[in-house]
Parts: sequence; C-alpha cells; structure tokens
Amino acid sequence: MRLWNGWGNENSELSMALNSGLKMLLGALVGPSISLPEASLKAVIATVPASRLDSHPLISVDAETRVRHARGQSLPDWLAMHSGDIGTFPDGVSMPESSQEVRELLKHAADNNIEVIPYGGGTSVVGHINPDASQRPVLTIDMGKMNKLIKLDRDSQLATFGAGTQGPEIEAQLKAEGFTLGHYPQSWELSTVGGWVASRSSGQQSLHYGRIEALFAGGSMETLAGTLEIPTIPASSAGPDIREIVLGSEGRMGIITEVVVRVTALPESEAFKVVFFPSWDSGLRVAKALVQQRVPLSMVRLSNPMETTSLLYMGAGEDSSGVATLEASLAERGIGAGKVMMTIGVTGSHASCAFATDSALAICDAHGGVPDQLGLGDNWAHGRFRAPYLRDPLGRAGYAVDTMETALDWSKVTQAVEDIEKAIRTGLSDEGEQVHAYTHLSHVYGQGSSIYTTYVFRFGDSYDQALHRWRTLKSAGAKQIVASGGTISHQHGVGKDHRNYLPAEKGPLGIAAIASLCELFDPEGQMNPGKLLPDND
Repeated sequence: MRLWNGWGNENSELSMALNSGLKMLLGALVGPSISLPEASLKAVIATVPASRLDSHPLISVDAETRVRHARGQSLPDWLAMHSGDIGTFPDGVSMPESSQEVRELLKHAADNNIEVIPYGGGTSVVGHINPDASQRPVLTIDMGKMNKLIKLDRDSQLATFGAGTQGPEIEAQLKAEGFTLGHYPQSWELSTVGGWVASRSSGQQSLHYGRIEALFAGGSMETLAGTLEIPTIPASSAGPDIREIVLGSEGRMGIITEVVVRVTALPESEAFKVVFFPSWDSGLRVAKALVQQRVPLSMVRLSNPMETTSLLYMGAGEDSSGVATLEASLAERGIGAGKVMMTIGVTGSHASCAFATDSALAICDAHGGVPDQLGLGDNWAHGRFRAPYLRDPLGRAGYAVDTMETALDWSKVTQAVEDIEKAIRTGLSDEGEQVHAYTHLSHVYGQGSSIYTTYVFRFGDSYDQALHRWRTLKSAGAKQIVASGGTISHQHGVGKDHRNYLPAEKGPLGIAAIASLCELFDPEGQMNPGKLLPDND
C-alpha cells in the first residue's frame, strides 16, 4: 500500500535514512535543525467532514480514502500531511474501470453540479490534484484501475494503454512483447501515462525517445461536452493538431481515459558514463556540442560545481575517503576546484551505442574531459529514482528539500543558473537563514536546455514557519525564472503553484485562447478548477 503522507510504498526497500555524515554536512550547509511532531493517519481521518455527495454505486465516501486523495507530493502537501492540517478533502473518490464508467461519472457530475479532479498516480508537485474550498461538492476520479495494455499494433509500433497505467506497469507489459516506451520521469515508479500527457512530462532519456509530446500518438478524452477521439495519424497538415489541446490540459478540459503511444523495440544495449570537466564553461560547451552535432545519445546531464560537490559527498555518507581519492586523481589531471560532472547515456543497437560513446568521448576529450573509472554512471542508473525518497528522512529531521525547473535558450543559460540560484540562496537572508542551492541541466536541445535547481533549508520552529519559508523561496525563484526569460515549468506542469506565472509565457491573448478551450469543454467550470489558468481567468 502507498504511504499516505510521503513518497513510495509502505516498507519499501528504497526507504532512506539520514546517516551521521549527511547530518553533519547539512548542519554545516544550513545549520542544525529540530524535528517537528508528526500527525497520525488516525488523527487526520478524524478531521474529515461529512461528504456532501449523494450515494452513488461508483463513488466511495470513506474517510481514509478521501484522506489518501487529498494531496499530492509537493512540499506544501508534505507539510500539510505531516502537520495534520490538510484543510480540504474531496467529498468522494471513484475508481472507474472503463471509459463508460468515466462517462457515467461525468454525467452524474454535470447533473448534480459537482467539481471533478482527475487523479493519476498522485505524484503532482505543483498542486494539480488538490481540492479547493468550494460551495460545490468535489469528486476525485482515480484512474488507477484503468492500467492495462489494451492493444498493440506491432506493424505501426503503437500501444494503447488505460490512462491510469503506471511506469513500471507500462514497461513490464511492453517488455513481454519485445517493446519499450522509454519514458522515465523521476516519478516513473508511481506516475501514470495519462498524467504524463496531461502535464507534458519529460523522461530522463528523452534525448533518445522524445518527450511525451513526441510519444503521444492519440487516444480518448471524456469531457462534459462529449468524447474527444484523437486518431493515430503519422503526420498531418490538416489544421491545428488536436493532440496539442490535450497535452498539458491538466484536467481542465476532461479526463484522458486511453492513451496511444509510439513504442520501439527493446534496445540491444544501454550504458551510462560520467565525465568530469575542469569548469562549468567547458562542460557547457560540450553539452551544447553534443546535442547540436546530433551525437546519438539518450541523455546528457550536466551538474554545476556546487551540485557536483554536493552529490559526491552526500552519496559518500559517513565515509568520504573514496571521494577524497577521486578528487586527488582528478587533480593530477588538472581538474580541481570548480569541476563539473556530466552524465551521458547511450541507448540502442550495439553498433549505434559504440559509435555514440566514441563520438561523445572524443568531444569530451577535446575539451579537457576526464572519464570516471569508478562506475559512477552505473551508480546513477541504479539509483535514478531514489531522489524523491530523500524528502521523508530530511523532513523528519527538520530539513526541507525542493526543486525549481525551467528551460531557456543556450545564450541565457549560464546567467540564468547564477541568477536563479542567487535568488533562492538569498531568499531567507532577512531571517538570517542559510539556503543551500545547486543546479544541473537535465535535458538538452539544439536551441537550449532545461535548468533544474535543488534547494535545502530548515523548517524552523513550526510547520507554518516552514510553509512561509517555502513560499518566500518559491516566489523568489519563480520571479527570477520569469525575469530570465524561461518557462515557468519544463517538466512539472502548471497546476496551482505556477498558474499565476503563466501569462509571462503565453501573453494575454494566449491565456484567452486556453481559457476559451476550457470553456468549450467545461462551460460551468467543474473540471479541476483553480489549476492551469491564472486567478483572473
């Protein structure tokens, strides 16, 4: 069973604890912390009010079920669940098993003026699935039972899945048929293909497989205005692409029930390697060269100096002797203070992987890159989905960890990294608080790159103080992203937390266009209200 107030499943083997070495490092970086009391599930269940929904055979009003669907996985969600102050709960939860049942539920919602929240894996970090206080009752529709491979067209390499199919379920069902989707967001273990489409997700190896918009071939969306069917056509010049209406719609227009994705044969080979560079500038030049010269890699990830040092020592735990040995070896080859770490991936046939590896390493060598000999690339692959598990032990020790991400043109990247980190790092200066911030480029394109910044700070004396500090830092980082000319989200979506920054990217006419589509499909504003569009939509 899923944890009700954290990431992953109960008794997961990936559950983590803070070792003494990491605690000492955190104490040095942001100061000593204190643990805060933690609310029990029983205590939170006792705060759930009576449901405002009439009885319906497809809807549960069970209090615990409503608690488990009240929040996602953002830091404010974590604080709310651990403090016990959740505030608003859905009035009921439904778990349909077919598109027909979704249609029945939407008709019931239309007839009874009920607000509807689509729920995939519950992994949203920007408030997509949180109910707002409303005069209307709220129904959460959990798609988790629609989790099967429905159809596989081998000739066309198209696979149709129920929208509630999670990442591991997708890959297991495709592997049995000799195929893969290859879409691996950080949330892959728990998130769903419908959620990926609804939030325009990006996988760790999207350089090879493509982001979800490249993988999304068609499907079905149930709306209050009827069923929207998107046929699978390889390419078309017949007007605007209807797929783009569904991509990033975040439940404001309807509920995605079936997703047709473009799949590929299982790769013959896959490997990940780490290369160190003497400076950020040299690493950045290589990242840009690799993608602009179209070296067929599946991933390029570049950590800046602060992240490189942080990851090496955080990973070492109590025994940092291995890191010291590595740094001494790198120093002998001219890579010392200011070094950066690049992780590259190769995926495909044996021949293509060999060509890509040789080509990439030749470019790295020309810019002073030194390949790692300790298997750090294998370590990354082994622990690629572990990062979210760190939030729980950090939080229980009184530390908050969160992220902000954007994407910009290459000409803006270096300055933006500096400015975004500075805005976050100095965001709590008025309180005399230290904030530890570091950054990597997680996805690269010919035009530019994503920027992914992680930051750590102390909760303080209460959950309210922690939430206040998060809001201050979130605002500082988001305003700087907008000032730098970046998108407010490269991979996390808009939800509730980012909606008021959207006009900077879309402009007033763009916002009006999106709002008009939402009104077409949902004239009464019942579908996931308060998400995607700004407050004055």
